[in-house]
Amino acid sequence: MPSKSSVRLAALTVAAVCSAASTVVLTSPAHAAAVSIHDIQGTTRISPYAGQAVTDVAGIVTGVRTYGSSRGFWIQDPNPDADPATSEGVFVFTSSTPKVAVGDAVTVSGTITEFVPGGAASGNQAVTEIVRPTVTVVSSGNAVPAATVVDARSVPSAYAPAGDTAASGSVNALPLRPSKYALDYYESLEGMNVQVADTRVVGATDPFTELWVTVKPRENSNRRGGTVYGSYESQNTGRLQIQSLGATADFPKANVGDVLTGATAGPLDYNQFGGYTLVANRIGTLKSTGLARETTEKQKNGELAVATYNVENLDPSDASFAEHAAAIVNNLKSPDIVSLEEIQDNNGAKNDGTVAADLTVTKLIDAIVAAGGPTYDWRSIDPANNTDGGEPGGNIRQVFLFNPERVSFTDRAGGDATTAAGVTKEHGKAALTVSPGRIDPANTAWASSRKPLAGEFSFRGRTVFVIANHFNSKGGDQALTSQYQPPARSSETQRALQATAVNAFVKDILAAQKNADVITLGDINDFEFSGTTEILESDGALWSAIKSLPKSERYSYVYQGNAQVLDQILVSPSIRRSCDFEYDSVHINAEFNDQISDHDPQVLRFKP
Repeated sequence: MPSKSSVRLAALTVAAVCSAASTVVLTSPAHAAAVSIHDIQGTTRISPYAGQAVTDVAGIVTGVRTYGSSRGFWIQDPNPDADPATSEGVFVFTSSTPKVAVGDAVTVSGTITEFVPGGAASGNQAVTEIVRPTVTVVSSGNAVPAATVVDARSVPSAYAPAGDTAASGSVNALPLRPSKYALDYYESLEGMNVQVADTRVVGATDPFTELWVTVKPRENSNRRGGTVYGSYESQNTGRLQIQSLGATADFPKANVGDVLTGATAGPLDYNQFGGYTLVANRIGTLKSTGLARETTEKQKNGELAVATYNVENLDPSDASFAEHAAAIVNNLKSPDIVSLEEIQDNNGAKNDGTVAADLTVTKLIDAIVAAGGPTYDWRSIDPANNTDGGEPGGNIRQVFLFNPERVSFTDRAGGDATTAAGVTKEHGKAALTVSPGRIDPANTAWASSRKPLAGEFSFRGRTVFVIANHFNSKGGDQALTSQYQPPARSSETQRALQATAVNAFVKDILAAQKNADVITLGDINDFEFSGTTEILESDGALWSAIKSLPKSERYSYVYQGNAQVLDQILVSPSIRRSCDFEYDSVHINAEFNDQISDHDPQVLRFKP
């Protein structure tokens, strides 16, 4: 995936531009008599009053947002109806800093809209709001309606209903069934004061002052405190994003497995960066569990250690070289071959035509030596300027590091940004026509995406083919909390083409040498159970070795509280059949608030 920071910044820009147009107006403007909040919210996701003016909507202020582009406040009716499907809370959008306080009893007149965070094209659900409000404070210092407790008992195990096929799979018009579906349950509480207690953190605090907890501590849990995402049919319903209405400095810096003890309470919002979000007036006390960064085993003399590590847009201006070097030396134990993803060119995001990355790579190699590691050699191919996606001007690419004291690289001249590597036969064994080389770089599968880097290595007289990958990201996929259920994963189309090209290349190697040792690795940007992985594995050419781990240990990335696989090492039949390999997903980044990359590296040790 793109880095979390770049995704968020881009989305914020889009939101700012599109916010005015990101509303769903279902009726012509009209006037409604005084109504209650539960009447406005109704029993579906779309208000029956959308587009209509309402007068004197009464409620108690439960939260005030004084920052960002969505300033306003939440009100809740202290006299609820008997229908669990109708929320008693609603957001009042003021655009400027609100002039109300928590505990104020107010009446609000304005227009009901359905605002879609991220814009209508995002597929996100809509938030019912009162806009262009006229607010009257009736009294102050009133008791805030008691928070509804959200816990393992209240959240259903089923995630969402199937969308209406007549509405392109949208659930918007379906009656809410909060006792059956988790998304319906959260929607039935939209805008209301809710509370979680003693919740475990499953997504570390990020630079945007948010974290993820689970109210279901046993749901697909792993030994380090996370919640594992193991299939499209098994969504983790207990995940909830936590933000705060308080000062940024007071927000806890939590790692996965930590606990927010006591109550965390505030209005339940919905946003484009995770869906349903508890925006806390009160946040629990952080209890650290002391999660430690993992260290893999050092390879034995006869073992070859191969690793993949996405270093997240590394360029010479970054301050993280020493930390990345320490991770490679101390936590990964200096693998013999390291496939690096997201190495940027020599001046990073400066968009001036620079494509060489020798300064970036040399700086990392020097830092590894300073950390006590080997003096790695390296191979790569510079991309044509701004053709491989990623940050404009950054020209990210894959790079092979290798320890020349343990492994040698077979150089075959001719590889460049546009020349396709092929497979030939030498002395009865497979060989690459160019090394390093790129796989089918003219294929439209690689449009605005990284081309695979293929290299031929020799270890103790045995040839090992390594293919470094960075498939296209999941950008553009509908969110798990989308109004469309199940959500569409449009980005898979390109990854399927990319996987097909890599699988075909591996088959060419195996056709030339049936028992060839082939390793395909990198940031695949897809799950071990995905269609992308199935295509890579098709006809038995490859097998994703992370599947040798217990299901609870299969993850390299944490996204919205889901611990999931994006980085993989796939092996050819000769390696798999030997059963003489070890696989390790080395958790040093994804679970931590002070991560130096958003990906965890993967290591494979085997005897060629």
